[in-house]
Amino acid sequence: MLAIFNKEVVQPPQELHSPTAASVNPAMKPQEIAKDFMSCHDPNNAFSVCFGNTALLAYVPPTNPYSSQYVPPTNPYSSQKRVFCSLDNIHCIFLGGLNNLCSLIKQYGLSKGTNEAMFVVEAYRTLRDRGPYPADQVLKDLDGSFGFVIYDTKAGTVFAALGANEGVSMFWGIAADGSVVISDNLGVMKQSCAKSFAPFPTGCMFHSEQGLMSFEHPTKKMKAMPRVDSEGVMCGATFKVDVQSRIPNMPRVGSEANWAAWGQPA
Repeated sequence: MLAIFNKEVVQPPQELHSPTAASVNPAMKPQEIAKDFMSCHDPNNAFSVCFGNTALLAYVPPTNPYSSQYVPPTNPYSSQKRVFCSLDNIHCIFLGGLNNLCSLIKQYGLSKGTNEAMFVVEAYRTLRDRGPYPADQVLKDLDGSFGFVIYDTKAGTVFAALGANEGVSMFWGIAADGSVVISDNLGVMKQSCAKSFAPFPTGCMFHSEQGLMSFEHPTKKMKAMPRVDSEGVMCGATFKVDVQSRIPNMPRVGSEANWAAWGQPA
């Protein structure tokens, strides 16, 4: 999967920018990244949707090992489940799977045919508009290995999250024009963002208006940790929970403490 968002939509943590980016192979522009990503896959299988100069989402279904045309994947995450869903101007790419999807479907009153991406979109829309539960509590209720990216074109916001059990990996980084790139393919990130990328932190969620936060430890702040590659070059920082810290103003559990605005002060 691949998601690219213009810097006017998403302003990532400054620490994702590598201090040595100018002295290594340059990062690519979004158009080049998308073109290269699509060219590496069967055009009859790959799918992409572009939202002008604002955003791009690209999706390739997981390789089917039972197909007569199966080729062993070079990317260790290429065979994991991926689902794309688009509903009422909310678009979602979901990675992995939920063990408790059936119970979540019943809880939210959804149809039995609902998949993980459809559930995330429905949950996001419900909580954005009228839900009383904060985003961290909702994500804690998801049992399984998961990662997802939501682009809400109506609200103009991006929401991404990654499960805490490390069963799914995602990466994020900075393209040549400052756009944010998110992908589960490490090779794509290395080629697209040069040294300005890092693993997306597990057990965390990112909102384009509220920033990065741990849903596993919502009362704790996040801190950036310097990252050095095998060649000794400084790269985009990784982010971890600062166990000694505490967020002074926690979002209250009310109608406004939802996925669209979890960071509002009490």
